[in-house]
Amino acid sequence: MILIDTHAHLYLPHFADDIDQVICNAADSKVVKILLPNIDTDSVSPMLDLCRKFPLQCHPMIGLHPSSVGKDYRDKLALLESMTENKYFTAIGETGMDAYWDTTFLQEQKDSFIMHLEWAKKMDIPVVIHSRETMDIVLEVLKAQKGDRLRGVFHAFSGTIEQAVNIISLGFKLGIGGVVTYKNSGLSPVIESLDLENFILETDSPYLTPVPHRGKRNESANLLLIAQKIAEIKEIPVEEVAGTTSSTAARLFNLDL
Repeated sequence: MILIDTHAHLYLPHFADDIDQVICNAADSKVVKILLPNIDTDSVSPMLDLCRKFPLQCHPMIGLHPSSVGKDYRDKLALLESMTENKYFTAIGETGMDAYWDTTFLQEQKDSFIMHLEWAKKMDIPVVIHSRETMDIVLEVLKAQKGDRLRGVFHAFSGTIEQAVNIISLGFKLGIGGVVTYKNSGLSPVIESLDLENFILETDSPYLTPVPHRGKRNESANLLLIAQKIAEIKEIPVEEVAGTTSSTAARLFNLDL
C-alpha cells in the first residue's frame, strides 16, 4: 500500500526542529510522495531547500496563496513567474480566492487567480485551487478560463454534492483532508455518492489535523487516518482507497511511483 500527500506545507517553521522525523513518520505510514504548495515569495527558498534534501519524497509547486495577495501582488507574481524559467515545478499553486478573513483585495485575488490559470495552461501542469468562502466565484472564473490543458484539484474540498459535480465536470479532482474525519463536516454524502476516482488525499500540514489528533500539529503521516475514514464511509478496504487515490494523484501530477 502506498499513499500520496498532495498538499503539505512541511517547509514551514512548525517542522524546523524535527523534519527528518516527520519524513520518516510519513514513510512508516506508507506516504511515499509529498507535494508542497507555495505560499508567498518568501516561502520559495525553504520549500526548494526541503525538496533538495528529500528529492524522492518532496515535490514543489509555485504560486501565490490568495491570502498573500495585496497591493504589491503584481510584483510578487512577476518574481514567481520568473522562477519557472529555470526550475521544474509539479504544479501551480496554491492559488484561488479566500473571503474568509478579509475581502479587501478580492478583485486582486481574482486577477491573480486568472494569471495562475494562464501559467498552468502555458506550462501544461495542474493547478491547485484554494476556494474558501468563494466557491461560486472560483467556479465562474474556471469555466471562463477552461481549456484542454487546464486540470487540477480543489484543495481542502468541503462543499456540496452539486459543487463537487460541477468541479468534476470541469475535469478537476477533489482534495480530501482531515476535515472528513470531523463529526459535522458534511463530507460523508459527497464521499458516498461519488466514484473514488474523483478524490485525491491531502493533509494541509501543519493545519486541519484529523481526528483523533485534532488540535495538534498535523503531519503527512496522518494521511493514513484520512484514507481509513474514506474507507469506512465507502465500506471498502483502505488498500483500495490508497491504490485508487494514489494512482489518480500520480497521473494528475505526473509522478513516478
